[in-house]
Amino acid sequence: MARGMLIVFEGIDGAGKHTQITRLAAALAARNIPIEVISFPAYESFFGRLIERYLSGEFGPLEKVDPHFSAMLFAGDRLKQRGRIVGSLEAGKTVLADRYVASNLAHQGSRTPAGERGVFLDWLRKLEYGAYELPVEDLVLYLRIDPSEAQERMQIRRAGGGEGDLHESDTEHLAATAALYDELARGENWITIDCYEPATGHARTADEIHALVMAAVEVRLARFRAVQALAASAPKHEEEEHDYDIGGSG
Repeated sequence: MARGMLIVFEGIDGAGKHTQITRLAAALAARNIPIEVISFPAYESFFGRLIERYLSGEFGPLEKVDPHFSAMLFAGDRLKQRGRIVGSLEAGKTVLADRYVASNLAHQGSRTPAGERGVFLDWLRKLEYGAYELPVEDLVLYLRIDPSEAQERMQIRRAGGGEGDLHESDTEHLAATAALYDELARGENWITIDCYEPATGHARTADEIHALVMAAVEVRLARFRAVQALAASAPKHEEEEHDYDIGGSG
């Protein structure tokens, strides 16, 4: 069976990831495309509960928590879900993830001094993609929004429900995270979708953003399937047998 596609939604809190992943899931299901939706962090897991304690400030204020420590919590949470992700992909399902590795890179990388950031990001990529063998994203949809607008959205959403977590409530952290997201978005397989019309500054509606998401997914999904079909039709060559002397002589 052909492997499924891993599509990830990224962006700072308040960008509308949950809304758009829900709409995309419904659109793909309506086309009889098998899907699996996953969201990070999974707060019911062992690591998820530790993440909740970190975000609530139980381990100290943001500036006092080593980003390596917090990054390993989020990475560990993903590792616990690896079997589900890989199994779904191997079953031919399109996996839709609300946050993934890039969320860790952006949030924890932005907390690392600029001079050490490159080394930190390299370490974290090696941890998640290398040591933990998490699948690499086939498409990352980055919902880009101004941090101040994102905070306004979150304040409306939390009306009467208390303050946000350490990430959400820290304007400087959100701004730094958004800036790092912009850098990460230059990477391969990333598509940036602005939540505000660049020319006018007017907020795009959820329907308008969904249309942009669908346009991006349709193109990448068609390309993904074309590459798979090409690979499947390529002639298979029998592997040559080789005898290797692994014992040495003497």
